[in-house]
Amino acid sequence: MSPTSLPASAARVVEAAAGHGLTLAVAEFPDGTRTADDAAAAVGCAVDQIVKSMIFAADDEIVLALTSGAHQVDPEALARLAGAGRCGRADADRVRAVTGYAIGGVPPFGHDHPVRTWIDPHLLGFDEVWAAAGTPRHVFPIAPDRLMAITGAVPAPFTVAASGA
Repeated sequence: MSPTSLPASAARVVEAAAGHGLTLAVAEFPDGTRTADDAAAAVGCAVDQIVKSMIFAADDEIVLALTSGAHQVDPEALARLAGAGRCGRADADRVRAVTGYAIGGVPPFGHDHPVRTWIDPHLLGFDEVWAAAGTPRHVFPIAPDRLMAITGAVPAPFTVAASGA
């Protein structure tokens, strides 16, 4: 899709990628890609290849956990990584205030404010993974090493298998 035909939030992700020398191939799925299962079905990949950009509050700091669609974040493990006493999902208002995006479409980069980021090592076993492009209907493929380079993500064990995975 041409950046001019994208919604403003998706265009911001494309611009952020371009700032890192990466051209994104954003795909739109009108039925949405809100869940990892929906996204995997839409793009035709394994649910493991879906990058969930999960925003957490580690004490008072907002952090990002790039998680495989087949996994869930272990808040206690993420709290240890962040050096926090406790960690829980950030509320929708705080997510938007820090990232500039609504829950369901938060991309892994292009945020309004810098966010410390960790990546699920499981994602690194793929040649290509898919992430949200700023809306619940837009996603893009990316090589995990490029994703790590752009986000500054640190690989770390902070996940458990998702229910039913």
